[in-house]
Amino acid sequence: MSTTNQQQIDYWNEKAGPTWVDMQERLDRVLGPLSQAGLQAAQVQSGETVLDVGCGCGDTTIALHNLGAKVLGVDVSAPMLEHARSRNGDIHYLQADAAASDFADNRFDLVFSRFGVMFFADPIAAFTNIRQAMKPSGRMLFVCWQQPTANPWMSTAGRAIAPFLPAPDSPPDPRAPGPFAFADEAYVTEILTGAGFSDVTLTSHTDELQVADTLENAVHFQTQLGPAARAISELEGSQREQALNAVAQALAPFDRGDGLYMGAAVWLVSAKA
Repeated sequence: MSTTNQQQIDYWNEKAGPTWVDMQERLDRVLGPLSQAGLQAAQVQSGETVLDVGCGCGDTTIALHNLGAKVLGVDVSAPMLEHARSRNGDIHYLQADAAASDFADNRFDLVFSRFGVMFFADPIAAFTNIRQAMKPSGRMLFVCWQQPTANPWMSTAGRAIAPFLPAPDSPPDPRAPGPFAFADEAYVTEILTGAGFSDVTLTSHTDELQVADTLENAVHFQTQLGPAARAISELEGSQREQALNAVAQALAPFDRGDGLYMGAAVWLVSAKA
């Protein structure tokens, strides 16, 4: 496996991957509306060959398969792929870095991804490699997050924890590999045109996600995944307890009694090979 994205490969195998496996059913429910928006926009046709990049535990790969596509799911995370295979043994999965794999003799009608393409160390090189695996008539559709302020379901807990952490030496790079790396519309267009794609279009999609049934479950969920999970792992003792209380207070206004509902905003990004 290529070491181009070694930091991300290590992270998704050693830390994030096992957590996502443990929470797969819950994550599929939470992200379901956004998955459906992406799949609908992709206009998948029965019999098409599809590459699902960053397929993780296989939710969208299974959905593509059920739509009649001949799909290959690719991901760097061994634990997530093992779980994906256990869910449907008829689907082909490949543990590889999509930024560098040549995908053998496969040529795809469609490249699809739900939150799997924002982690490349060199995104132009990665998307150039992906485009070379597509048919000349091929198309791509991926779903990526807009800015944190448009995604309170991901950013609220992190803001609540921030006062308990030491200030960073310098502001974080908003384009560094991570969930929000593709929040900037112009940056995404620059990457894809630089990689040789044409007809690049970003369509905004907003939704309201039920992130948990109860406030207690919401706090647990928010501190297991995403930016808040990394932050809370750095705290101990009374500081950690105070931070968890702050998260609960920040999330409480979203509790409707039948669950916590929070806003989400993504880009549906389409392009042609």
